[in-house]
Amino acid sequence: MEKRDRIKELVEKLNEASKKYYQEDTEIMSNLEYDALYDELVELEKETGIVMSNSPTVHVGYEIVSELPKEAHEHPMLSLDKTKSVEALAAWLGTHQGVISWKLDGLTVVLTYENGTLVKAVTRGNGLEGEVITNNARVFANIPKEIPYKGKLTIRGEAVIKYSDFEKINEQIADADAKYKNPRNLCSGSVRQLNNRITKERNVHFFAFNLVDGEDVDFKNSFSYELDWLEQQGFDVVGHYLIDADKLPERVAKFAEQIEQNDFPSDGLVLVLEDLAYGKSLGRTAKFPRDSMAFKWADEQAVTHLQYVEWSPSRTGLINPVAVFDPVSLEGTTVSRASIHNVSILRSLQLGIGDEISVYKANMIIPQIAENHTRSGNVSIPESCPACGGLTKIVTEGEGVDQVETLYCTNEFCPAKKLKSFAHFVSRNAMNIDGLSEATIDKFIEQGYLDHLDDLYHLNRHEEEIVELEGFGEKSYAKLIQAVDTSRHTTMNRFVYGLGIPGVGDATAKLICKHFKNNLDQIMHADVEAYTEIDGIGTVIAEEIVRYFKNPSNCAIIDRLLRELEFEAETETVPQTLAGITFVITGSLVQFANRDEMKQYIEDRGGKVAGSVSSKTGYLVNNDVTSTSSKNKKAQSLGIPIISEAQFLEQFS
Repeated sequence: MEKRDRIKELVEKLNEASKKYYQEDTEIMSNLEYDALYDELVELEKETGIVMSNSPTVHVGYEIVSELPKEAHEHPMLSLDKTKSVEALAAWLGTHQGVISWKLDGLTVVLTYENGTLVKAVTRGNGLEGEVITNNARVFANIPKEIPYKGKLTIRGEAVIKYSDFEKINEQIADADAKYKNPRNLCSGSVRQLNNRITKERNVHFFAFNLVDGEDVDFKNSFSYELDWLEQQGFDVVGHYLIDADKLPERVAKFAEQIEQNDFPSDGLVLVLEDLAYGKSLGRTAKFPRDSMAFKWADEQAVTHLQYVEWSPSRTGLINPVAVFDPVSLEGTTVSRASIHNVSILRSLQLGIGDEISVYKANMIIPQIAENHTRSGNVSIPESCPACGGLTKIVTEGEGVDQVETLYCTNEFCPAKKLKSFAHFVSRNAMNIDGLSEATIDKFIEQGYLDHLDDLYHLNRHEEEIVELEGFGEKSYAKLIQAVDTSRHTTMNRFVYGLGIPGVGDATAKLICKHFKNNLDQIMHADVEAYTEIDGIGTVIAEEIVRYFKNPSNCAIIDRLLRELEFEAETETVPQTLAGITFVITGSLVQFANRDEMKQYIEDRGGKVAGSVSSKTGYLVNNDVTSTSSKNKKAQSLGIPIISEAQFLEQFS
């Protein structure tokens, strides 16, 4: 193959992988494979002098596909040159000082403040143009609504969802297929929502990493001073250290030690020259600034042997392959399993039982197969479902490099589908029936108590048998029946979500019900065109919804459920007018009974109440505004407004 043809092939493969990952939350190749192909492309472009106009080495970020307004960046956002070598990083720094920090794995956002107030937030987009998400940024968990500095300020940072929040969100989703794949994908979707209430619920955090523009401030020609100054304005900034080349290896090693304990996702480090003027004088290439360098972890690999491939059925019938191998130690933990994602990847790896394979943790977190050294290819794709024995089929989606093969169970009555369907229906965001774990549902299905979803509302027919089951008794049974009866009074969006329509998550169900004004008859008989009129629903999901409601079996289940349920209007929540604002309350109160009552008022509206004044405080509430108390003095020194109780109610009620 000619080098020119290889370049074209690599560009096509890498662009498709990026599109799948960033826009469709689908992974068609591992991080390791992507990096290897990218590096090969870079070398070929250097060697031949050929750079395609659509090469990923030229373009930055994802293409904008949402309906959010778009805006050109005043300062183009370049990617960073990268290395996996600490020695190369130290050589790049040379005799200069640098600031090394986390490279967070979320969505880059540019914030603009004027007169101390957030006026604009724009995503990175393609580096030249981004999406305006100002309303969403205002409900980020830790962004200051107002800051002491009153000039024009533009900063860049990373919006991230912490691992702890990511796990909590996934715990509420019963269906394995519906769970989010990683915090980065969840954050990307959360930040770019058309409804910022969803953004608020996802608990997005923002960490500043670069000051783009600040009028009339002397930053002492110091990048580290810029970051410290941003902290003084109330922003959380990335963890960072001032360093020289001699101390760099030691500091990188300490960063590596922290990864397992970190609650935020990262995919490497960033080194920026401390001397701002010198860094600016270096200029930039077509793609990279010359004042900074990214460091990506050289993934620790271990060689092991494949024991078998486990095939895991889901509610939708999709059967996912999982590699099970001899346990190995990676990044300080023992690993024995790795998702293979789909049949296409299984075949490309030519996996066989007993094969010698190399495994690693992508970004030191997610187990992946890096390479199969022996490639015996003797793993067979099951012709029958491991859960029910029904026939399986391979479904091919897409064309060309876009083509992906997945395995499905064809049995409509597969118990795995039934189990996952029940678990989804009773989950917190659906009918919220407490006390029905998957293990309990599985037991009830096995005993014949549950066949169709409406059987949940007739468990009293099996009272005598249930109270005799292991782990049950009179109290457990009574509690379960109470939870079932409570669920009879629900909202339309919970019901629609609970049906488990492919592609319809909690947020989509709410959009559907709002659009059709909770009219189930209209929801069930709308066509594809009507569904695509709803913001956030594309043709593929619309077709899935219409197909679901045209299935006579599904309609019969809905009819039976409707005999058991009563729908109520969605209760209006208190407007989150104080989201992102932290208050400190001191002194006696007049209009609130006590501080606890005022605290509850603030928290009900999305605000926070702290015990002491800090740079993150938005307002100090004190009826004695002119007091010389320590809290008043600190607030004054930080430029934090001190308001009375009456002023608080006037401004925020």
